[in-house]
Amino acid sequence: MGRARLARLHGIATSYAPSPGTSVQTADDTVVAVLAALGVDASTPHAVRTALAAYEDGAGRALLPRTVVARPDRPPDLTGLPEGTVLRVETEGGGTADLGAPDPAALARLPLGVHVLEARTPGGRTARAPLIVAPDRVPAPPGRSHGFLVQLYSLLSRRSWGMGDLGDLADLAAWSGRALGTGFVQLNPLHAAVPGPPTDPSPYRPSSRRFPDPVHLRIEHIPEYTDLAGTARLRADELAARAHALRSEVLERGALIDRDAVWALKREALELLWAVPLSPGRRAAYCDFLAEQGQALEDHATWCAIAERHGPDWRGWPAELRDPRSPGTARLRHRLLDRIDFHCRLAWLTDQQLAAAQRAAQDAGMAIGLVHDLAVGVHPSGADTWAQQDAFAAGMSIGAPPDAFNARGQDWGLPPWRPDALAAAGYAPYRELLRGLLRHAGALRIDHVMGLFRLWWVPEGRPPTEGAYVRYDGEAMLSVLALEAQRAGAAVIGEDLGTVEPGVRGVLAARGVLGTSVLWFERDYGGGERDAAPRAEAAEAAEAADGPGAAMAPEAVPDGSAAARILAPGEWRSGCLATVTTHDLPTTAARLTGADVALRERLGLLAGPPERERSRATYELAEWMGELVRRGLLPEGQGDEEAAVKAVHRFLLRTPARMVGIWLPDAVGDRRPQNLPGTWDEYPNWRLPIAGPDGRPHTLEELAASPRLHALMRELSAGYR
Repeated sequence: MGRARLARLHGIATSYAPSPGTSVQTADDTVVAVLAALGVDASTPHAVRTALAAYEDGAGRALLPRTVVARPDRPPDLTGLPEGTVLRVETEGGGTADLGAPDPAALARLPLGVHVLEARTPGGRTARAPLIVAPDRVPAPPGRSHGFLVQLYSLLSRRSWGMGDLGDLADLAAWSGRALGTGFVQLNPLHAAVPGPPTDPSPYRPSSRRFPDPVHLRIEHIPEYTDLAGTARLRADELAARAHALRSEVLERGALIDRDAVWALKREALELLWAVPLSPGRRAAYCDFLAEQGQALEDHATWCAIAERHGPDWRGWPAELRDPRSPGTARLRHRLLDRIDFHCRLAWLTDQQLAAAQRAAQDAGMAIGLVHDLAVGVHPSGADTWAQQDAFAAGMSIGAPPDAFNARGQDWGLPPWRPDALAAAGYAPYRELLRGLLRHAGALRIDHVMGLFRLWWVPEGRPPTEGAYVRYDGEAMLSVLALEAQRAGAAVIGEDLGTVEPGVRGVLAARGVLGTSVLWFERDYGGGERDAAPRAEAAEAAEAADGPGAAMAPEAVPDGSAAARILAPGEWRSGCLATVTTHDLPTTAARLTGADVALRERLGLLAGPPERERSRATYELAEWMGELVRRGLLPEGQGDEEAAVKAVHRFLLRTPARMVGIWLPDAVGDRRPQNLPGTWDEYPNWRLPIAGPDGRPHTLEELAASPRLHALMRELSAGYR
């Protein structure tokens, strides 16, 4: 009992429900391991008693929580303060406010921001805590809009260096906003990757979520490029020629996108550009950027510089370098000043081009512009975990428990944030992360948004079946999100596919966070949170077997699910991004033609006999086509693939969804998914260019001229008139 109580006090669930009506107890040794990751020894009965006493003497007697959160509709609970306590606030802007006796409503009326609250009792006890005053809701998207969903690396133009870049993004935004009336472009995470070779191509296992990856830079758009002269100019021309050849291999000869080859060329070009003196104005802008980003950027650049010497896994570095604040690290920082400056410069250049892409979107009339994507975690050996070791739970990985879709559970190999460390820091790491991502965004997509409330922690060396849910302060996490989103004027989209804790969708909707609705899963399964979303939880995709960023593969739907009624458009929730497919689901053309089942059969990924899976897919498709015909959305008749693609998007337009997303490969009939969950070397995940039905890659220029794309987008434009 004592260990269970200790677990509850630290937000650790001692049981979980893999399916409705079923409860599984968390193993004792799992609870011990998770408590240890939170700095609590529960290995023996004596240790448990000691830890409980320490809690009661510490957090149990504290005058204030580690962080106090207030908002207009929810003042903080200060009922535990002794009578006669007085409060004082140091505001974010440098002012002070003496509030006198505790008045929660007065705290909620303070200006939005991150302040410091001080409590003083008549007996002389004092306590100080960060005070976050947040709005009740995140900003709403301005009206209804439609836009493209795209993996940037897959979008190559005739100017790309072997993969899509920020120049291509700006061009896509400018063209689609002006010519097609789109309101946004949603991207994959652009976070900095752990360097290779080989570099993990997945954008959902980054080294740092705080800074973008300079591999996305358009080299020719860097102003210093025109100043290259002499041998540097000759070398830059040679690199550009090699980049042209690399691009041709992908576009014309069927080669896969090779991120490492692209980065090798760009890194050498960036070394040449770094040697070019900045103009006075650009030097001043760079210095401002350095001052604004502060310690976070210095740490990130230092990790990059040390990784060049000792490899990208800081856990294998010499012992003195594993601590970013050690004297040994300080000495090496001094010796590596030039390399640190180089990596700081790359972060600045990337930030500039991101800003230019968002300006291009806004200038093209986009109401939202860029929608960036926040991955659920970071690589255990990357820059973020090195720089913020106290904020991450050592020896733990996040994933998903066993459920009706996956009896083995999931381990994503990403260390979780410690909820206690976040609270003790006033959520500073989380605030800085959001602020960085929202700098040049009209909206932010949050992968696995349920992680704001709880995450499944798996102790190192154990299967994901032996994990435990650890709770986060959802009120604080959402309030920080609302504060930063309001400061940036950005909407927020939560990827709420998968197993969702009861009540969470309602809370997200109440705070203005949009959900994600995928057409094929919108059915009435007889239950669920009808107030938050007009369909049952079972209609949502269980996260795929191999990681975050992944939605359910069709074969993961429980038997008999096809019998559930397709939801009418008017039954959909309005607070969502509605789409037909996503980056890790079959493209619409693949689903319509059966290419998705054929691919999974070839790779041995089907859940049952091929005949049964093909029959099931055929039945579900026929059911949907019949629905579209009944609603008059397929006047062209069945059997026409392009007409069917239009029809499913016409269906989306009849829903009240605030945002409608078009998977860009769908617009040209691509048959290949960008990511096939359950595969590694068997399939080229995250390395495919956008292609037509025949697999031939399409450049951005060809996309802009595609009759098929324009015909589809005319349907979208007409739907908003």
